[in-house]
Amino acid sequence: MSIFLNSNSKILVQGMTGIEGTKHTSRLLKSGAKVVAGVTPNKGGQSVDFDGTSVPVFNSVAEAMAATGANVSVIFVPPKFAKAAVMEAISAKIELCVVITEGIPVHDSVIFVNQALNSGITRLIGPNCPGVISPGESNAGIIPADITKKGRIGLVSKSGTLTYQMMYELRDIGFSTAVGIGGDPIIGTTHIDCLKAFEEDPETDAIVMIGEIGGDAEERAAVFIKDNVTKPVVGYVAGFTAPEGKTMGHAGAIVSGSAGTAQAKQDALEAVGVKVGKTPSQTAELMRQIMKNLK
Repeated sequence: MSIFLNSNSKILVQGMTGIEGTKHTSRLLKSGAKVVAGVTPNKGGQSVDFDGTSVPVFNSVAEAMAATGANVSVIFVPPKFAKAAVMEAISAKIELCVVITEGIPVHDSVIFVNQALNSGITRLIGPNCPGVISPGESNAGIIPADITKKGRIGLVSKSGTLTYQMMYELRDIGFSTAVGIGGDPIIGTTHIDCLKAFEEDPETDAIVMIGEIGGDAEERAAVFIKDNVTKPVVGYVAGFTAPEGKTMGHAGAIVSGSAGTAQAKQDALEAVGVKVGKTPSQTAELMRQIMKNLK
């Protein structure tokens, strides 16, 4: 099994005919993902050839879903059009919407994240995220499919590049699903959402959680782990060397005093039994030892 995405997932790509959409659709198809449609307004009826695989283009998400049975949308739409694209996918009742686009105004994100939550149907991942991959089953986003294999570790991460690094570090063990939730201030799926899903997934044995400085998402996740997670969790918090009081690039993270610091997050996680590595490689080694002990 896996969470959010599996071998039955049928993917449509909003913005497929654009430069980024075309490039990444090709990558998804090569990874084995079932990309069944593209959506670009006013280009319905066309099709795009990807090395012999023809993918039809539709004017709307609703049309694409009706014609192909797509249940996952991946969005490669420029920031100023992203809100409309996400709202369209939610209105069409897509099950999973993965918003890759970065630079979306926070006000827009607030609106469509709340719309997704209120729908009770659409699971929104992102924005500004690398997406989600269930190795050997499906891939919805920009995560490289050839850096790991199917296994029994679940991964949830704010950082895209650290998602890739952790998958590669533990490539010999493999992952059930890896979710890059995105680093923007407002996101549709949180650490806690993924922790809950991994806890309920019978084929995930242990979980890696990657966070970063700023905010209190990791502290809240620690409370959730204490009360709800029985599986082993290891963590990594990016930003131990960040200067206090300085706004950092990723997610606009800011550290004020001790609030939001890597150390404060590490302390909160370790207080509930989560082992936290000082580096990604050390974190991977902690997970490696856990998996050995589970055999």
